[in-house]
This record gives sequence, C-alpha cells and structure tokens, in this order.
Amino acid sequence: MTVEKLVFGGDGLARLDGRVVLSPFVLPGERIRAEAAQEKPGLVRARTLEVLQAAEERVVPQCPYFARCGGCHYQHAPYEYQLRAKQAILAEELRRLGKIEPPAEIAVLAGEPWGYRNRAQWHVAQGRMGYWEARSHKLCAVDRCPVASPKVNEALAALNGMMRDRRWPRFVRSIEVFTDERQVQLNVLETDQPVARRFFDWCAETIPGLGMGPLDYGGRFRVSRNSFFQVNRFLLDGLVEAAIEGAEGESALDVYAGVGLFALPLAGRFREVTAVESGAGAVRDLEFNAERTGLGNVRAEQRTAEEYLQGLEQAPDFVLLDPPRAGLGKIVVRRLVELRPRQVTIVACDPATLARDLAALVAAGYRVEKMTLVDLFPQTYHLETVVRLGRRNA
Repeated sequence: MTVEKLVFGGDGLARLDGRVVLSPFVLPGERIRAEAAQEKPGLVRARTLEVLQAAEERVVPQCPYFARCGGCHYQHAPYEYQLRAKQAILAEELRRLGKIEPPAEIAVLAGEPWGYRNRAQWHVAQGRMGYWEARSHKLCAVDRCPVASPKVNEALAALNGMMRDRRWPRFVRSIEVFTDERQVQLNVLETDQPVARRFFDWCAETIPGLGMGPLDYGGRFRVSRNSFFQVNRFLLDGLVEAAIEGAEGESALDVYAGVGLFALPLAGRFREVTAVESGAGAVRDLEFNAERTGLGNVRAEQRTAEEYLQGLEQAPDFVLLDPPRAGLGKIVVRRLVELRPRQVTIVACDPATLARDLAALVAAGYRVEKMTLVDLFPQTYHLETVVRLGRRNA
C-alpha cells in the first residue's frame, strides 16, 4: 500500500480493495506492508510491519522505545514537517467535521521539540515502570523519556532505582510526577492506602526537590495535586499571549479557568475578571494565586460552565474558554449565542470537538478572526488551537 496522508490520531491513511487503511508510524508517499489489527466495514486499523519505500523526509527517531511506547507518534519526521502536517490535519478536520473553511493562514506557535513535558504518568507492572504500549495495556518499561524535562527524567531514574529495593510497595500501580524544574510533586494514583505516606517519605529521601502539598510553579502559580496545568514548560507564556491577544474592554470571563493561567494576565487588561472553575482545589489555588499577586479584580466562581452561563444575564466584553477534550458542548454554545459577547476566544485541545463548536458559533453570526496552532505536544499527534472570534455585525 501507499500512504496518502497523515490523519488526526497519528496514523497514515492508505487504501486497499476499496477500504481505508489506517497504519501508524508512516509518512505520506511511503510504500508499506501492514497487517490488520481491527476491521470494520470500510475501515481497517493496521499494524505497520515494514516500510518498503521510505519517504525522503523520514529520520531516525531519537527514542529507542519509539513505535513500541504509545506516547509519541511522529519522531520519525523532522519537526518542521510535523508542524506542517498538523496545520493540514487541523484544516481538514475543520472542513470535514465542521464544514468550515479555515483561515487562509493558520499561525503556528512552537517551542523546543524535546524535553518539554513538565508532567509524566508512569504505570507499574511486574517490577518495571513505564508507559503503555501503543493501543494496549501492555507495559513498555522505560529508563528515560526524551520529551520529558530533565527533572522528570531525574525522578524516573530515582524511581526505577527504588523499584529494585524490597521496600517498594505492591499497591503502587501508577505514579505521576509534576515539576517546574525546581520542585517536584509526586502523586501515587489508584490508591488510598495509608501506607502511601510512608512510601512518599521514602521518595522524598531519594528524589531531589520533592515536597508535600501543592507545587508553586515558577513562583507564579500554586498548583494542587488534582488541579490542571498545561504540560509544556516552554510555551506557557506564548499560549497565554496567543489567547489574550486583542482582548479589550471592561469585563472578562475566563471559563474552565483552572488555577488562573489566563485569568491573572487578563486582570491586567480588564477592570473586572470572573474566573469560572468547577474543581474545588483549583478554585482555592486560583484565589491564592490572585491574592498573592495583589490582584483585587479577579472573582472566582466554583461552578460548572453550564451552571454559570445559564445564570448569567449580561455578556462580558471578552469570553475565554479552555474546555476539556469534550469541547464546549451544546449548552455552553447555546448560551454564548444568546449572550452574544463581542469577543470570544477558544483554547481547544481537540480539533474534532472544536470543529463542532465553531460550526455552531459561525452559523450564529461569529467569524474567525485568527487561528493559531500551538504545538504543546511535539512528537505526538496532539495539538492545541487558539481561535479568536468576533461578531460579524459588531
């Protein structure tokens, strides 16, 4: 088969006997040999067995675990090639799923393609630790990860060493590490056993910078254990700048606000900022972060987006929404259409749900003023999109 193009999800698309074949770790133009892993009417999900004729662009992956570990998808492509592919994939998803013609130019914001992850989650099985293999729950044990930051890799090495000790507890099935390259936060997942505290104390003796409680990220954001924070340590400021670019007026609303990554910078531009977040821990972090920076114009609301917007009577001048992978959903989109704020910016992590939400907003009278692909996840198919919208009749 010959690969036609890359599609969202990391696979290459080929055709055989009238059916679409999706196969991973390939590039357009390559001739490949693959075997079926899963078959549906008109669609085959395959495993790539051999690249018979490689594309000129193909490079040697940096990671020895690539194509076995399920974490990365594009290490066999140069980074500039990855960015162009993601632009094309984003445009295709908008056309195919949202029936939206993307802007003539999709801006790209990119940073260092390696060592960027400030957070990693590893699974533990049979005395080894690592990531799940691609499309399975079989463990791929790893000694280091080239997309993880130096401090994350330092913690990984320490934990791998601890696993050879008889004191390693059997209850540990999954471990998450989060760091700002100074402090380290460790979360033992899938357990509530009291012995976890003894395990943590042991980890603190071994992992430099490990502390209890919230992590004070860069001295700017307190982040508790269950609070969301962006994973790319190089693009935090760039993402914020892209999201609040052009925002102006008296009042701003930050929905799905987390610990205040966007709300705090917005407070420097607006007289009043309302930050809506459903997580209790994240709201406490947000209030702490606003208070210590002396911002008295940020009000936190612990509500779901749907609850808050359904009770809102007057639209603010600017609305920023950073939803989870599921997107905004019908209720949030409906209330945006009814409230008709002058400026709306969406920070989306899934192009499929973004296409759905944009289709509804464009049909209701909004226009896309700028679209930026923010590559928070180099070497993977994941991408972040910042879309600035304005009312057509504003």
